[in-house]
Amino acid sequence: MKKIFAMYGFLGVLVFQACEGPPGPPGETGADGINIVAEVFEVELDFTAQNDYSEVFKFEPVIIESDVVLVFIEWEKEGTSPIWRALPQTVFFDQGVLIYNYDFSRKDFRLFLDGPMDYATLGPEWKMDQVFRVIVIPGDYGSSRLDLTNYDAVTQLLGLKDEDFKRIELKKKN
Repeated sequence: MKKIFAMYGFLGVLVFQACEGPPGPPGETGADGINIVAEVFEVELDFTAQNDYSEVFKFEPVIIESDVVLVFIEWEKEGTSPIWRALPQTVFFDQGVLIYNYDFSRKDFRLFLDGPMDYATLGPEWKMDQVFRVIVIPGDYGSSRLDLTNYDAVTQLLGLKDEDFKRIELKKKN
């Protein structure tokens, strides 16, 4: 008896799987979508006493008030692949605490060293040739459930690839 029910069940699946009903009524035509593109770039800078361990860069053009700016530092390399960490990033030394930090407005953003320590005591590996990736996320993504500290998640959501980050010399704010 079980074999008969199983056979009817199998035949029923085959028969109904191939069935296709009439098409439904046409729906309303939607409005044209827009393509929201994040602004991305890469900067390399040296933190020195001459620049007060800080650099300010202009946004040209200015960003929209609802946009969010994320900054990631190239922390290390695994083979040839860079490992990116979100700012702020804190390092503890016997001499004090170093924080790589940033802030931004609609017109500019600033990368700077922060924390209670004498930056002159830091080795060049902590101050020189520091590479940052800056991502301006459109405000439309503000409600998205996304870990903004996760470089891979952010770039995947925005469809960004390494080639999209062009290293440019930004005009420094006067």
